[in-house]
Amino acid sequence: MAAYVYTSSLAPGLSASEAIQAGMVGINRGVMSDPAAPFGGMRQSGLGREGGHEGMMEFLETQYIAADW
Repeated sequence: MAAYVYTSSLAPGLSASEAIQAGMVGINRGVMSDPAAPFGGMRQSGLGREGGHEGMMEFLETQYIAADW
């Protein structure tokens, strides 16, 4: 579910994090937990997210309203 990248430059860390298939990627930090951060895996380790904006989306329904007056 989580992966960690340690590097001396941000650009390679961002490139590596895009290539890694993990729900959470930490760059140069050992603790990633934060109440606002979405938590979840990818592929068979878990679909969906808990926490953050993404966690709330599972409980909402999108409604489109078009009106003329």
